[in-house]
Amino acid sequence: MILKKNVMSQYLDNYQQQCDKVLALFEEDLASVKTGRAKPSLIEHIKVQAYGGSWMEVRELASISAPDAQTIEIKPWDKSVLKDLEKGIGAAEGHFNPIVQGELIRISIPALTEETRKDIVKLVYQKAESHKQMLRNERNEIKKGIESSKNQAGVSEDDVKRDLEELQKMTDETNRKIEEMTKAKEEELMKL
Repeated sequence: MILKKNVMSQYLDNYQQQCDKVLALFEEDLASVKTGRAKPSLIEHIKVQAYGGSWMEVRELASISAPDAQTIEIKPWDKSVLKDLEKGIGAAEGHFNPIVQGELIRISIPALTEETRKDIVKLVYQKAESHKQMLRNERNEIKKGIESSKNQAGVSEDDVKRDLEELQKMTDETNRKIEEMTKAKEEELMKL
């Protein structure tokens, strides 16, 4: 009987790990959304080809700072990758315009118009929905596993019911966190 309960609690443990992964992925996704403010997180995950073809993230090649609300500065640790950084950042989907100034690369972040802000808020909500869908898919898999344990010796219907209720609580809590993160990003975007 103890073995069966451990198997069932393993389903919930696995699901909690998946919930944490979805939240971390969503947080990373939100960090890459332009808000009209210069933030190192806008470019730190951009991959550039350096050192003869190796793909590396900007944060692995340089220090990144935002000296003011409209400027990002990238200072490579190895000056030989300066042109690689400029080329990679310029080609990235963020449509950045890197400018080399001596040993630094500067990127100006233009202020967003209200219409652009609204479009970005829509994008944030689409990202939130996509992460909620990932969560639903995980929940459905775990639910099937819990329900299939109903036929195992030592597992009562009450055990299954309790675990399904706990599964729903975990799902609701994770969805609540996604919604909070979405609202916070919306507020950040709509501030002038």
